[in-house]
Amino acid sequence: MVAVAESRLDVIRNAFPKEGLFAEKDWLISPDAFPIEKKFVAELEQLGHRLFVFQRACNQLYQLSVKGKQPEWIARYLDAGKPKELIEFSRRKEIRDDLPRVIRPDLILTENGYIIAEIDSVPGGIGLTAWLNQTYSAFDNDIIGAADGMLEGFRAVLPEGGDIVISREAGTYRPEMKWIAARLKDRHSEFNWRVLEAENYEPQNGRAVYRFFELFDLPNIPKIENTLRANADGRITITPPIKPYLEEKMWFALFWMHPLREFWRRELGDKYFTKLQEAIPYSWLLDPTPLPQHAVIPRLEIHDWREAAKFSQKERDLLLKVSGFSPLGWGSRGIALGADLPHAEWERRIDHALTTFESSPTIIQRFHKGRLFEHEYWDDNSGEVKTMKGRVRLCPYYFVEADGVRLRGALATIAPADKKFLHGMRDAILVPSRVAETAARDLAAV
Repeated sequence: MVAVAESRLDVIRNAFPKEGLFAEKDWLISPDAFPIEKKFVAELEQLGHRLFVFQRACNQLYQLSVKGKQPEWIARYLDAGKPKELIEFSRRKEIRDDLPRVIRPDLILTENGYIIAEIDSVPGGIGLTAWLNQTYSAFDNDIIGAADGMLEGFRAVLPEGGDIVISREAGTYRPEMKWIAARLKDRHSEFNWRVLEAENYEPQNGRAVYRFFELFDLPNIPKIENTLRANADGRITITPPIKPYLEEKMWFALFWMHPLREFWRRELGDKYFTKLQEAIPYSWLLDPTPLPQHAVIPRLEIHDWREAAKFSQKERDLLLKVSGFSPLGWGSRGIALGADLPHAEWERRIDHALTTFESSPTIIQRFHKGRLFEHEYWDDNSGEVKTMKGRVRLCPYYFVEADGVRLRGALATIAPADKKFLHGMRDAILVPSRVAETAARDLAAV
């Protein structure tokens, strides 16, 4: 087994691109993909279409709110803190039905299955997962998506070539997108995929654009007006679409709001609605609007959010998340776990969230602890393969293709057991996922 592991590690090291995949970021490598049993893989395959239908319903709900056919406060919440010009652009009829072509939820594997921590609007890791799938497929025939799934999935987004436009803010991911563009050109030389800087980008008529920058970053992109005008005129397409309202974490809070229950049930269908209730953590908007004297905030049984500031540590098993349209809304920068904060800091953050609600809404979300797994990795310090006990964030990549929503790969991030927020880090293992007869070795949650 040691010889097999070392042989696989050699394959991985030798396949690593000279230019790297993430700028100035490292991770732990493993001789094994993360095993997922067939039943769960089938669930993951179905989840993609559910999330597509959910995003389509979100798009519709916002537009109905704008037209006055759903409560006006929905659009008001979703537009909070955004420039008027951007709001107006997002409502243009030319892009009314446009939805993201790549859907990547962040799943936390728990004792009871999984929860969807969030849906990443501009996901990194596409090129990395494509490379991992290709590399591990050299010695593993059961990789989810196989060797070429991620490449073909991304090609479906830009089928005749296109421009992958990346901002400096998102520069960490430039190497992985250069890798995927080069591989696509190798396979389909009649088309051209280019990776270009957003700050200097000039749109070309007929070119499809993959947007790899957050919409809060638009003021730092000097020529963005030319790109937006070309999109509005139908001279280019842009995905993900320029719709900041779709990129808010508050959709999970809106999903749980009782006044919208029948809308979600109707648009999603009973089955999808029930399945998403099982996976979407209960979430609240920290809206400072006073409640009637007889009302309480659901499930917390408090009348005013400032009462939450008095919660005990046990009661603070809650995540504070900046909803979006902010540098703090990207990655884990705008997330805090109440139970880990000193009481005074928790109180300060609640007060800050309420004070800044009109310009930068915050949500509160139930925290679900990931269950523990064991997975082998290469330890540089000791020069041997070791076993980590860690928690898993699973990121399935779904591509909206001509024949449906397809699962093309699943990136597993295995973070040390003491980490509360599961994301790529120097001491985390990053591996593709594989279909297995039995699930990964898991331990009782602690």
